[in-house]
Amino acid sequence: MSRPLQQKTIGLLGGCSNVATEHYYRMLNDGVNARLGGWDIAETLIAGMNFGNIEAMVREDDWDGLANYMRSKVEGLIAGGADLILCVSNTLHKPLEAIMAERHVPMLHIADPTGQAIRDAGLNRVALFGTRPVMQLDYLKARWRDRFGIETITPTDAEQEEIDRIIFDELVKGDFRDASRRRYIEIAERMRADEQAEGLILGCTEIFLLIDQPDMPDFPMFNTASLHCDAAVRFALEAE
Repeated sequence: MSRPLQQKTIGLLGGCSNVATEHYYRMLNDGVNARLGGWDIAETLIAGMNFGNIEAMVREDDWDGLANYMRSKVEGLIAGGADLILCVSNTLHKPLEAIMAERHVPMLHIADPTGQAIRDAGLNRVALFGTRPVMQLDYLKARWRDRFGIETITPTDAEQEEIDRIIFDELVKGDFRDASRRRYIEIAERMRADEQAEGLILGCTEIFLLIDQPDMPDFPMFNTASLHCDAAVRFALEAE
């Protein structure tokens, strides 16, 4: 094998949250190493945004301010030589799509690997957990519907409030509580029983650190973070 080994550089738009960014970096490196072996890992650039800015603007529905903040970070990744932009947040794909439409460098949309995995599993109706914007707005749900024929259903307003609070007050701070795990599982079980949900999208990139497939072995879970990273590894290592 000739050196340096050629692979594409993944530009990671991170900091949203730092907990998710840490695990994205590990999963990307583990994925490349699993493919190549030895000492090889991914080639990455990371733009770590201040999550305090993200949290404040999401809470205030300041999507224009968020887009302006993110735009400069994306430009820095592209200027640094990124061949692919990967955002570690489901929530931030709302402003990111418009930002990337102006750029020549591709973005790997977080919804697409998950949509493909759900379709491959033969499911049509899945529950969606995430931040309040992910659960209430249509930008991800429409993409799953229009591109993959998947219907996403969301928890009740009160359940959404609980899910969102646990994400912002606990998960993004690396605080994983048994009571919160049990509550997420209770909501998923209710949606399976009452609303015929066939599976669950972990639509926030920290949720898999709280609940994952072993917690409900007979209820398919779709981890947006790991599916996103797997697709990015394939992109980074594929031939030109």
